[in-house]
Amino acid sequence: MANKIIITCAVTGSIHTPTMSPHLPITPREIADQAVAAAAAGASILHLHGRDPATGQPTADPAVFMQFLPEIKRRCDAVINITTGGSSLMTLEQRLAAPILAEPEMASLNMGSMNFGLFPMKKRHAKWRFDWEPKLLDATREVVFQNTFANIEQIFKTLGDGCGTRFEFECYDVGHIQTLAFYLREGLIKKPLFVQFVLGVLGGIDASPESLMHMKATADRLLGDDYRFSVLSAGRMQIPLATMGAILGGNVRVGLEDSLLIAKNTLASSNAEQVQKIRRILEELGHEIATPAEARAMLHLKGADKVAF
Repeated sequence: MANKIIITCAVTGSIHTPTMSPHLPITPREIADQAVAAAAAGASILHLHGRDPATGQPTADPAVFMQFLPEIKRRCDAVINITTGGSSLMTLEQRLAAPILAEPEMASLNMGSMNFGLFPMKKRHAKWRFDWEPKLLDATREVVFQNTFANIEQIFKTLGDGCGTRFEFECYDVGHIQTLAFYLREGLIKKPLFVQFVLGVLGGIDASPESLMHMKATADRLLGDDYRFSVLSAGRMQIPLATMGAILGGNVRVGLEDSLLIAKNTLASSNAEQVQKIRRILEELGHEIATPAEARAMLHLKGADKVAF
C-alpha cells in the first residue's frame, strides 16, 4: 500500500472563470456530479471550493458548501478536502467559515503569503459572460495572497487541533517548504506530512522539471523520510509534471482548478476525463492507484464518519 499513488482531483477552484470553459462546474449540482464522477474514475481525494450558483464567482459561503458536501459524501467514499485558501480576495475569516463548520478529514493549507497573479489570463478573451470575471483577474495585480505565520498557526489551532483535520500543505515555492519544516521542528504539526508541490502560478515557482526536482530535493533535505508529496502543475504542464512526480515516487493532482485542458488546445470535457488520463498513464507505467480507504490509512485521516456534514 505504501507504494500506491493517490490521485487528488481539484474540481473547480477559484482561478478559472465561466467564460474560459463551459465545462467548469459552477452550481452545487454540477460540482457534486463532477466530483462523484472523478471519484469513480480513480480520484481518492476531492479538493473542493465553492461557487456562486448564479454567476460562478468564487464564494466562501458555508451555505453553498453545504449544498454539495453531504451529496458528495452520500454518493461516494472519496476523501473530501476543503480549501482554506478560497481566493486571494477573501479574508481569512471568510476562508475558514466553511471548513470550520464542516470539520473535514482534510483541508488545504497554503504555506506562505505571495503574489498570486491571474491577470495574464485576461488576454485570452475579448468578451466575458459576467462582469466580475475580468475585474477579479485585474485585482490580482494589487492584492497579496495573505497567509502569514499567524494565519497558518490559527488554522493549525482551529482546524487541526479543534477538528482533527489533517492538511494538504500547499507549497508554491521552496520558501514555503522552509516554513513547513520550521513548524515540524516546533512540534505544531505531526507526521506523516502530505505536501503538495504547486508549480506554475505567477508569483510562485515555475512549471518545469528543474523546479520540481528543486522542490523535491529541498523537501527531502528538510522534512526527512516520513512525508508524502504530490505534484500539481497549473496549465499545459499538468499531465507531464504529474507523471514526472509519480516517477519520482510522489502522488498526483489533476482537475479543472489547475488546468482546463486535456490535450494541446483542447478543453477537458470534465474532471473525470483528466483523472482517467493520468490514471491510464500511471497504470501503463506499472503503478497502482490508491483507493479512498488506502489513502485514509496512508495519511492517517480520522475517517468520513467523523466529519460534520
